[in-house]
Amino acid sequence: NPNLQNIPIRTERGREVRKAFIPRSENNVILSADYSQIELRLIAELSKDQNMMEAFSQGHDIHRATAAKVYNVDFDAVTSEQRRNAKAVNFGIIYGQSAFGLSQNLGISRKEASDIINEYFNQYTGIKKYMSDAVESAKEKGYVETILKRRRYLRDINSANITVRGFAERNAINAPIQGSAADLIKLAMIAIQKEIEQRGLTGKMIMQVHD
Repeated sequence: NPNLQNIPIRTERGREVRKAFIPRSENNVILSADYSQIELRLIAELSKDQNMMEAFSQGHDIHRATAAKVYNVDFDAVTSEQRRNAKAVNFGIIYGQSAFGLSQNLGISRKEASDIINEYFNQYTGIKKYMSDAVESAKEKGYVETILKRRRYLRDINSANITVRGFAERNAINAPIQGSAADLIKLAMIAIQKEIEQRGLTGKMIMQVHD
């Protein structure tokens, strides 16, 4: 108390609240560090999708790169609306968002949302295969794993109830991604603590915020 995981920032009042968090003295600073689009980078790695890996390796704005492919326009010609739509698809795919969900999120027709998703998978065929393979593997094994081999068991993956099974299938897709991101964060925290101790620094980690 207060909930440090969710300090507001998007409103004027929220920004004022954030000003209350200050270092203990003028000799200290509060440092924040973040992985850039870690979940999208992980799905690119896990799926081995060439188009997405190429976009990241070239340092492109991944949402703009996705929009350029989905809308078949030049990278520099992507509009802000096209980028916004592509961003919603990039993140929505990880969570198994449907055409209906995307249409509600973006305020577009279900057909337009369906067309965007279909073109997304046409361009990122590796991701589509990864998602299909992840579900099939989970159905055979009953679990999925992170990159450090931590398991999440999915007891409903073969359920006759389509709603219950669908939830498990979405977990089969996103749990390895989100779980692997957590793996990497924990490794980073261990490395940071070792560095602090080896250098004899007085600084310390305050907290780790996760999505």
